Amino acid sequence: MTQIPYWQSRTALLLGNETLQTLHKARVLVVGLGGVGGICAEMIARSGVGHLTIADGDTVDLSNCNRQIAALHSTKDRLKTDVLAQRIKDINPDIDLKTIDQYLKNEQIDELLDTNHWDYVVDCIDTLSPKIQLLKGCIDRNIRIASAMGAGGKTDPSLIKIADISQSYNCTLARYVRKKLNQLNIKTGIKVVFSPQDIDHSRVIETDTAFNKKSVIGTIGYMPALFGCMLASVVIRDLCPDFVNQSNT
Repeated sequence: MTQIPYWQSRTALLLGNETLQTLHKARVLVVGLGGVGGICAEMIARSGVGHLTIADGDTVDLSNCNRQIAALHSTKDRLKTDVLAQRIKDINPDIDLKTIDQYLKNEQIDELLDTNHWDYVVDCIDTLSPKIQLLKGCIDRNIRIASAMGAGGKTDPSLIKIADISQSYNCTLARYVRKKLNQLNIKTGIKVVFSPQDIDHSRVIETDTAFNKKSVIGTIGYMPALFGCMLASVVIRDLCPDFVNQSNT
């Protein structure tokens, strides 16, 4: 058995060495590194996953500073993949980390899903078309996937839920996702993090300047971070079912 690094000693104490070795061998893909995806990727790395690929074509804008772990005044205009890669390698210098600094769509998503044996994929994309493409691609290939629904406009952390996509409700993004997936005859099999909290639509503005977005919604820093942490928890607990089952008995 490979020796557990000292920095992972607290995780090993909780999960056990054998479970942590399972995480060391796992291959995880996180697509989208905004407020949800950035913290999700970091928590997955901190949990001990040994092979991680992160994908996003965006750069840091100062408007991201209220909610994105990559966003600092010192990282303005840098690629989010580069900023997060530097953080993750500083957490785990031994991690097998790959970055993809482009917006993925259509055939690029299919090619990426076919390039590796993914143990888990995390969808943190906030644009509908590539989001659906990624979800469908994983379902078609029988790859486990967890997906973030809308964290914008939400303020109450006690309402955040983890559920199958078929059980999501009162979330605009989830409604659009369900509709598109239903058209593809996909009704279940995707774990999502969502909040049914009502949003104040006066806090949404229409825009044609944001990349691939028709509107911008107000956000508070802790909500996307909590979504990201809960998504990471889905991945880690699904990758370690024996430990989870044991701890729940």
